[in-house]
Amino acid sequence: MTRDPADLTAADYLDGAREMTAANRPYLAHLLAEEAARRTPDPATAAGIRAAFPDPATTRKETD
Repeated sequence: MTRDPADLTAADYLDGAREMTAANRPYLAHLLAEEAARRTPDPATAAGIRAAFPDPATTRKETD
């Protein structure tokens, strides 16, 4: 594991996003996926990453 965030790749952030999803931490997953998408040079791939990890604040459903 690297200690310098500048050394992390898009794949590293995407792995972290998957781990946070598995741990039921959707907001952290979203933030990590956003960074992965930002570091991805292909716009279509970046859009796919963003679609796979939507912002939980906009997708949350209120219950009574």
